[in-house]
Amino acid sequence: MGLMTFLRNRAGYILVFAIGFAIVAFLVGDAINVGKPFWSANQKVVGSVDGNEINIDDFQPKVDQSLNQFKQQYGGSLNPQMTSMAVDQAWNAELAKVLLSKEYDRLGLTVSEDELLDLLQGQNPSPLIKQYFSNPQTGQLDRATLMNFLKSKEPQALQQSTLLQQEITNQALQTKYSNLIRNSVYVTSLEAADEYNNRNKLANFKYVSLDYTSIPDASVKLTDGDYSDYYDQNKTRFNNPQESRSFDYVTFSISPTAADSAAVKAQITKIAADFKVAKNDSLFAAINSDVKVPFTYMTKGKLDPAVDSAVFALPAGSFYGPVLSGNSYKLVKVVATRFSPDSVKASHILIDPAKLGGEDKAIKLADSLKGLIQKGANFAELAKTYSVDGSKDKGGDLGTFARGAMVPEFENAAFDGQAGDIKVVKSQFGVHVIKIEKQIGSSKVAKLAYVEKALGASSKTQASAYKAASNFLNDVKGKDFAKYAAEKGLKVAVADRIAATQGFAPGLDNPRKLIQDAYKADKGDVLPEIYTMADAYVVARLTDIKPKGTLSLADVKKEIEPMVRNAVKAKMLVTKFNGAGKSSLDQIASKVGRPVNPVQNIVFANPIIPGVAQENKLVGSVFGAQPGKVSAPVEGDRGVYVFSVDGFTNPAPIANMFKQKESMLLAIGQRSLQSAFQALQDNADIKDNRVKFY
Repeated sequence: MGLMTFLRNRAGYILVFAIGFAIVAFLVGDAINVGKPFWSANQKVVGSVDGNEINIDDFQPKVDQSLNQFKQQYGGSLNPQMTSMAVDQAWNAELAKVLLSKEYDRLGLTVSEDELLDLLQGQNPSPLIKQYFSNPQTGQLDRATLMNFLKSKEPQALQQSTLLQQEITNQALQTKYSNLIRNSVYVTSLEAADEYNNRNKLANFKYVSLDYTSIPDASVKLTDGDYSDYYDQNKTRFNNPQESRSFDYVTFSISPTAADSAAVKAQITKIAADFKVAKNDSLFAAINSDVKVPFTYMTKGKLDPAVDSAVFALPAGSFYGPVLSGNSYKLVKVVATRFSPDSVKASHILIDPAKLGGEDKAIKLADSLKGLIQKGANFAELAKTYSVDGSKDKGGDLGTFARGAMVPEFENAAFDGQAGDIKVVKSQFGVHVIKIEKQIGSSKVAKLAYVEKALGASSKTQASAYKAASNFLNDVKGKDFAKYAAEKGLKVAVADRIAATQGFAPGLDNPRKLIQDAYKADKGDVLPEIYTMADAYVVARLTDIKPKGTLSLADVKKEIEPMVRNAVKAKMLVTKFNGAGKSSLDQIASKVGRPVNPVQNIVFANPIIPGVAQENKLVGSVFGAQPGKVSAPVEGDRGVYVFSVDGFTNPAPIANMFKQKESMLLAIGQRSLQSAFQALQDNADIKDNRVKFY
């Protein structure tokens, strides 16, 4: 029975997806979003990799598992960004599973039975074994629990053991593949010397600059040829790795009005008056509070900081509030206070009533065990025999825990009793026989009846905002969206280049349905719904679709306009510099009316010009120039430059060439793994239809 409880507790962690993703995550990198319009795919197909279809019925449990992990990590609260991350994790794991498996087969990579046995039970087992079978108190591998798990014939144990062994095998294969990739890269002595010089060779130079801002934008008239020239020279910059869409939107606020605030204040004042004379504090709080706080003793630091300090300074019987803190009113009745242990060390025996034919029989057994223990019976041995909890193999030992770690019934028994007490309590998990081993520390705790009322918009305010949004949605169709919004006094916001699976958009806290509809729409369409955010209704229009692949000039024309303008300005400024002669930097500075700026100790690997910005072309030209010569004009990112090198300071010879190569290999090896996986994706037939489902 203990093994089954162990599996219930840890099955989520042993699921193939969760472990599989952990293995390949460092290769996968950012979310991969590639594919074709979702409407061309089968209704249940989330996507496919080289013809291997990914069905929603198989995919969704993996997403759910990732979401459960987020809940555990972040305290049960989820947001659209976390959901998007969970979907991406599941998708990345599917890509890795298919693509890497093909690579293993192609290269003949295998894991023998002896290797697997060593990874499961050897002196240096798999990191997964260490992670899931180590004692949390000591950090040491619990080999007894591991062997019980591996030897069990129970169906659930067999299933989980098979999955775990598959993932350990996958991890071993991945390690072999990674080593092959790493061992395929090398660094020559020349490359090591270049890298060393790039980071340590110093340049001192002077420059004169003419900024692009010195020419008014209005004086520059751009032609189609200017755009074409810039586009052709920079076409590699316009590769779009995934389809994206852009939309404009307007919002209709549903934040509380002054009238709403006044109404909530009147409501909380009435609640406070009733709360003071309520006969049942916990019931009153449960009925009237928007936020449920357990009616049990709690330590300082659990409430809103502005309320917490005040409440814990009050004696029992006190009433606090109403106080507006954050976006809600708080009322607190201090029912009782006392001093209590900070933490408790305890053991327990968990009895499952369902296994014994009912709660009465479970309590009867618990009472019998309590009597035996009080007469000197060995608690640990009884736990191994009768407990259904995973702690049975450790004699029921739960370690040391603070308040909030256990369910209320268990916590109250452990913290309210005395060291050495044996308690029998019921909880949602069954009937517990608890032995309080030790109580540590002492601090004030308070039992509080807590009421919180959010300062929200009234139904009237929400209805008014929705009506305004509805009218706008109906009236804007067939009209100029931005112009009509301006007529109505509405500000148009922009969400640019939004990916299909993205969990966020600028200014929108819950954009997934809006993004899904944007991927169903055509350019220029007003999206069909009013979208509800936390504090606003939203109406949107799809403004742009950027397909996967090299974007056309038409796709990027608007966004490259500033760069094209600077390119035209650069030609004008080069002409100005050429007209100033090349006799000396001082003479050029005098003729163009700009100062000579000295720069000291610049290195090639960090091309930052103090007080200016990063100027790669300028610094690259400096390190390729001869000292004492005036350069030709160099077109940079901020302006056009003419410079003269004063001199270079060469670094001392490399003290340890091996160490230099080793540090470079480490970085190159990591990049090579990512590059290899990206190459697998680039050469695979990947269809991504996730936007249809999430």
